[in-house]
Amino acid sequence: MPEGRITPYDLGLWSEDRVADFARVAAALRASGAVPGIQIAHAGRKASTDRPWAGGGPVATTGENGEETHGWTPVGPSAAAFPGLKDPSELSADDIAGVVEAFAATARRADEAGFDVVEIHAAHGYLLHSFLSPLSNHRTDSYGGSLENRARLTLEVVDAVRAVWPVGKPVLLRVSTTDWVEENDGDDRDSWTVAQTVQLARWAAQRGVDLVDASSGGNDVVDIPRTPDYQVSRAAVVRAESGVPVGAVGRVDTPERAQELVRSGQADAVLLGRPLLRDPSWANDAALELGASPRFLEQYAYVL
Repeated sequence: MPEGRITPYDLGLWSEDRVADFARVAAALRASGAVPGIQIAHAGRKASTDRPWAGGGPVATTGENGEETHGWTPVGPSAAAFPGLKDPSELSADDIAGVVEAFAATARRADEAGFDVVEIHAAHGYLLHSFLSPLSNHRTDSYGGSLENRARLTLEVVDAVRAVWPVGKPVLLRVSTTDWVEENDGDDRDSWTVAQTVQLARWAAQRGVDLVDASSGGNDVVDIPRTPDYQVSRAAVVRAESGVPVGAVGRVDTPERAQELVRSGQADAVLLGRPLLRDPSWANDAALELGASPRFLEQYAYVL
């Protein structure tokens, strides 16, 4: 659904007429020797915001003179806004069922487009994370209250995606291991924690999730420490206590650091974002540095 975008400018695979364009992307990735993967998400109460370099503030539904501004009303588990953003509409039970169906339909289109890996985004304060965390989920029905209830939507999405996604293709689940409330300032408010993440990882694995992508934060405005292990240490706890394959992310900037995380058993994979945005050749350079053979288009061999 287009209302699941973060900004009005984001790509999305919410309709059949977009499959062909995404198929071109998947084909280009495969032709370059990569395995095409796609992340599917719903921004929830953090939707209808501007691009980060334009301030990232809420985008109105109409301008002062009635002109179209391309914004919309966001939705969430409760009518509680993310600090500084619009008040969301609380999703009804029927709305929630529609979200589950939309995730499944998007996964089916992604498979049709040729993607081989799908990741369900349940982190960073977006819709699924906002249901998981008591900071944002104030519901009193079967989707609120207990951990089982707060995890219900995420697990229903996992079930729905796994039902349409081919058995031989992996499903990943991106989570925030903590809201950084207790760790940050000792606040005794209920929040999302590593211990709850461990249980969610177990439930998700039982339903066919192949790897948990362990990030953190994004559901409240708090100070997050940026030490080298601020996220990977929590990923290691989830890995050790759940027994579920885990991907480590955050501040993994060198090939040696990535290799050590996997070799030591703290993680089963390392997922990179900013290092690859800063340097698209990072993976090939890492392969050379670690004594492996890089994979690149044939014509690139002449510039090494």
